[in-house]
Amino acid sequence: MNFRYLIPLIALILAGCSKPSEKIIVATAANVQYVMKEIKVEFEKETGKQIEIVVGSSGNLTTQIREGAPFDVFVSADTKYPDEIFKNGGSDEKPRVYALGSLVLWSKNIPQAKLNTALLSTEKIRKIAVPNPKTAPYGVAAIDVLKSQKLYDQTEPKLVYGESTAQTAQYIMSGSAEVGFNALSIVLSPEMRNKGYYIVVDSILYQPIEQAAILLKHSDDSPKKESSQKFYDFLFSEKGKAILKKYGYK
Repeated sequence: MNFRYLIPLIALILAGCSKPSEKIIVATAANVQYVMKEIKVEFEKETGKQIEIVVGSSGNLTTQIREGAPFDVFVSADTKYPDEIFKNGGSDEKPRVYALGSLVLWSKNIPQAKLNTALLSTEKIRKIAVPNPKTAPYGVAAIDVLKSQKLYDQTEPKLVYGESTAQTAQYIMSGSAEVGFNALSIVLSPEMRNKGYYIVVDSILYQPIEQAAILLKHSDDSPKKESSQKFYDFLFSEKGKAILKKYGYK
């Protein structure tokens, strides 16, 4: 026998017999990614179970779930997308609201004292970064603000859309846009804290940003069913709530 071919063959057989990964995959809206990193650390420390975080806009993650992505838990930036998943049979239980988000107006160079929504329609501002309202709930809130302040018509040509709050933050911090709307949790994250200037937008100017999570459906014999439930419960625990509060969530 040619042993040169025997070793790769054995490796292939062992790979085919290996157990499927028991790592919990959490689809996470971009605005809550930094919170999720901390929750991941605490949950893994407490349970020994591993978490993998997949970040994207809520709309894009929902599309992936619809197309069969192997996610175990979906942590959205709104209630609309988790409700849609539940109604389409993607979960055995209704989604739960885990936090109320806050919108900010943020700039790399404009001082806080000069930041306000009225500034957006002036010649000083050429580009305004906004999460895409088609896929990102914070983008919907930003458009609500512009319309409620009767600024949408003047500012619409200036709007530059990011596919998520994360991409919108890149536009703002790179200076590609002089100013932009984003989630308070992003500006309070360790990666972004003290970068630029921001003001919290009055919450009466937009519909409340209720953020919900949903435990996705597992078969009864799935090795991840129990651990996914534990992670979902951990998100709503006192430890989970304390981390969310640190990032400005109500």
